[in-house]
Amino acid sequence: MESNSNYKYGIKSTFSQCLALIGAGFLQVGVGTELICSTVIIGALSDYSNENEWLTMTNEQMSWFGSLLYLCTPLGSLISSLVLDRLGHKNCMIITNIPYLVSQIMFFYAENVETMYACSIMMGLSVGFSGGPFSAYIGEVCEPKLRGALMSATNVFFFSGSLLFATIYAITRQWRLTVLINMAIPIITIVILCMSPDSPMWLLSKGKNEKAQRTLSKLRGWVTYDKCSTEFHEMVVFMSANKNSSNDKNGKNNSESSWKQLFQPDVLKPFRLLLIYFFFSNLLSGVPFAPYLVEVFRTFGADVDVQWTVAFSLCIAIVGGILTVLLVNRLGKRFLTLTTLSICSICYISIGLIGIYWTNSKQIKSWLLLTCYLISTFVASFGIMPIGWILLTEIFPMKSRNITCSICSTLSFILSFFMTKYYPDVVDLVDFYNTFTIFGFGGLIGCVYFYFCLPETENKTLQEISDFFK
Repeated sequence: MESNSNYKYGIKSTFSQCLALIGAGFLQVGVGTELICSTVIIGALSDYSNENEWLTMTNEQMSWFGSLLYLCTPLGSLISSLVLDRLGHKNCMIITNIPYLVSQIMFFYAENVETMYACSIMMGLSVGFSGGPFSAYIGEVCEPKLRGALMSATNVFFFSGSLLFATIYAITRQWRLTVLINMAIPIITIVILCMSPDSPMWLLSKGKNEKAQRTLSKLRGWVTYDKCSTEFHEMVVFMSANKNSSNDKNGKNNSESSWKQLFQPDVLKPFRLLLIYFFFSNLLSGVPFAPYLVEVFRTFGADVDVQWTVAFSLCIAIVGGILTVLLVNRLGKRFLTLTTLSICSICYISIGLIGIYWTNSKQIKSWLLLTCYLISTFVASFGIMPIGWILLTEIFPMKSRNITCSICSTLSFILSFFMTKYYPDVVDLVDFYNTFTIFGFGGLIGCVYFYFCLPETENKTLQEISDFFK
C-alpha cells in the first residue's frame, strides 16, 4: 500500500469518519461504566454506616467480585473471535450490549452475593466480546493519518462512561439507582450502531465489492469513486495478498492457517510486544487498585469526599484522553509511551517513599500522596493507557487481525484479573506503600524495554507497519 500522503480528502472525510465512530464511542462509554461498576459498588458496600443497604460482602468476596469481570472476558473474546468473520464488526458490537443490559437489570434486583458474581460475569462477557470487533473496526474504517487520533478519542468516551457512572453515584449515593439510570447506555448504543456502516475491508472479504466501494466513499466524505479509487484499489490488493497468503500452493484454503499464522514473525513479534505493553500499561495506570480505589483514597488520608475524588480522577483522565487525540499525531506513540511510563513510574515510587518515610505533617503527607496518584492518573490517560489499544488496531497483518485482536484483548484482561484479584494479597505481603514502590521500579524496567523494542507507527499505513515486523 502506498504512503498515506496520497489520501487527501479534507475536513468532510474527517467528519464522516467521526460520525461513523459514534456507535463505537458509545460502546466504550458502556465499557467504562462496566469497569467502574465494581469500584463504586465495593465502595458503597464497604461503607458500613449506610443503614439502608442490606447486602454485605467480606473482603474475600469483594476481591472476587472486583476481579471476576476480568476473568470472564476470555470467554467473551473467544465467542467473538469465532463469529466475527461471519457476522462482521458492527453486528458483533450490537450483540455485546445484550449481556451488558442484562447485568444492569440483575444488579438492580440483586439480593445476595451470588447474584453480584453473576452480574460481574455478564459484564466480563460483554467487555470481552466487544474488544476484538471494536479494535478491528476502528483500524479498518479510518485513514492512516486519523487512526491514532480517532482511536484515542474513543478512550475519552471510555473515561466519560466511568465519570458518568461515578458522578451519578456521588450525587445519589444509591448504587442501585445508579445502575437503573445506567441502563439507558446500552439501549442508546444499540440504536446508534444500527445506523453505522460496516467496515469496507470486511465487506471486501465477503465479496461485496460494490457495497464496500460505496461505504468507503461515504467514510471519506461522500466523495465520488474517482476520489477514493486509489485507496479502494489498495484495499483490494491488500485483501487479495492476504487471501493468497492463507491458501496453499494448490490454491486451496488451509483451514488451520489462521492458527499457524500466530507463529509467523510478522504476527508473533507484534503479539509479544503488545502483551508486554499491556502488562506495564495495566501495572502503571491504576488497574490493580481500580476496584479498591475508594479504600486507596481513604488510606491516603486527605480530607476530601472520596466519591467526588473518584469522579475528579476520572475527569482529569478525560482531559488526558483529549490531549492524546490532539497530540498523538504530532508527538508519536513511541515518545508518548516512554515519557508517560517514566512519569507514572516516578509518581508511584514517590508515593511509596513518601508513605513510608515522611514523618512531618500528616496533612501535607496525605495531600502529596493524593496529588502524586492523580498526576499518574492524568499522565497514564495521556499515554500508556490509550496507546496500547491504538497499537492493537495497527500492528497486526490483515490475515490475522481479527483473531489476534481478540486474543490480545483477552490476555490483557486476564492480566487485569490477576492484578486486581491478588492486589490485596500483595499488600498484605509487602505493605500498602511498598506495593507502589515495586510497581514504580517495574515501570522503569518497561521504559528500557520499549526504548529498544517499540517502533513508531504514527502516520504509517497498515502495510508499512506489517512490513516492519517481517
